[in-house]
Amino acid sequence: MTRIEFVDQTLRDGQQSLWGMRMRAGHALPVLDLVNRVGYSVIDVTGSSMFEVQVRHWHENPWEGLDLIREQLPGATLRAGTRSNGAVGMGLTPYSVMDLWVTTLAKHGINSFWIFDCLHDTDQMGRLAQTVISAGATPSPQVMFGTSPVHTDEYFADVVSRLAAVPGVASVLLGDEAGVLDVRRAEHFLPAMVAAAGDVPLEMHFHNTTGLASVNHLIGVEAGISILHTAAESLANGPSMPSANVTADNLKRRGFQPAIDVGPLAEISDHFARVAVNEGHPVGAPREYSVAVADQQLPGGMTGTLRNQLQQYGMPERMGEVLEEVTRVRAEMGWPIMATPFSQLVGIQALLNVVTGERYSMIPDENLIYLAGHMGKTPAPVDPEVLDKALGSGRGKEFVSWTPPQPTIAELRHEHGDTLSDEELILRVLIPGPDVDKTYASGPVARDLPQAATPEAVFLRRLVRETRAAYASYSHGHTHLELRRHPGGEG
Repeated sequence: MTRIEFVDQTLRDGQQSLWGMRMRAGHALPVLDLVNRVGYSVIDVTGSSMFEVQVRHWHENPWEGLDLIREQLPGATLRAGTRSNGAVGMGLTPYSVMDLWVTTLAKHGINSFWIFDCLHDTDQMGRLAQTVISAGATPSPQVMFGTSPVHTDEYFADVVSRLAAVPGVASVLLGDEAGVLDVRRAEHFLPAMVAAAGDVPLEMHFHNTTGLASVNHLIGVEAGISILHTAAESLANGPSMPSANVTADNLKRRGFQPAIDVGPLAEISDHFARVAVNEGHPVGAPREYSVAVADQQLPGGMTGTLRNQLQQYGMPERMGEVLEEVTRVRAEMGWPIMATPFSQLVGIQALLNVVTGERYSMIPDENLIYLAGHMGKTPAPVDPEVLDKALGSGRGKEFVSWTPPQPTIAELRHEHGDTLSDEELILRVLIPGPDVDKTYASGPVARDLPQAATPEAVFLRRLVRETRAAYASYSHGHTHLELRRHPGGEG
């Protein structure tokens, strides 16, 4: 019976997709011993955008939080993700900083890295993979799936074969970030990728945005893929991964052996469901298949971002126009795969086209950098009119002749502080100084957070919020609650 390994995404992509990366180390610490008992082959725990959120939103030191997580997961293989050419934001990061980012993460116990580049610059991905190996960790580069006239099976097979040939790679990830791989295509796409990878194992990092990932998992394992990405049920599904428990059951029913102990999964899921209630976050839920989602190929979080930005412009009713514009802009910009940073670049350009009333009258610098070719070769040629409008502007002409700066670490230390640790230097290079100042002034990372939302507490909150009765009483153990509605009052 074929054993299927599991990679856990609860702590990283699950909460990134559903909670906007708002999970703190203290939220996870109470159940990490259970997570470790499941027997995941890899536990994905962090990335540069999560570091940014910890600093800017919580003012918590992400290095300290990572150390606390590492302590509670002894013996586990911990993974971090990174773009091949960027950390935090949508622009480019100097090679020296990318290398320091990798080596410092390795120093803090990260021993597996997934490396991605939506333009599939395999030379650049291979360069960072060698940095990972030099740091004593293993690289797993990712192929980002998307549909377009140029993203054929042959295109992806070529990328897979080139990444599999990078010396020292542990595996190659197949990533369907928008959850848009059609089942009919999966039946020939996935066997073709297995053949292209040769002896290098493949991992399936498929989001369940359109409900297809769970089915594609089964097609993948039948084609010879033996590593699947899942999350605990309360942080699974929707824009996240399939759930570990259902995936394990599906595998058993198809004659495969899931290489995990499902026993702790319910308690892990219940814990994060309680945290979600406390923090006001959603829990994962299955979604219907939507052709619109498949056409737009936006990751779930980006849809919410565009909706919020339209609200700020006072134009919430124009969301449909923006989503239609996303499809048009993606084609004009050379069909980039819709994941970081290109889902943001395309989405923001579509938003600006709609709210300004004149297409491409405003083009962000990051888009000019991309259109000038500094992020890599586009999958298809950019629309000539768009290119002329972008690079013919005064700002665009600056980027045509621009060279991405490549300062050394010594130069960055001189700029930010000669005595800074590697950890603080990275934060100060990537994140605005005032946020970093507040983080270092805020003291130790909180280990004990108010997360004990018991089932009784959840019920009481719902009772207070929803009851319309004139009088309600609740008693359980030492808890007693009486609610009385004031005469003529609303609550």
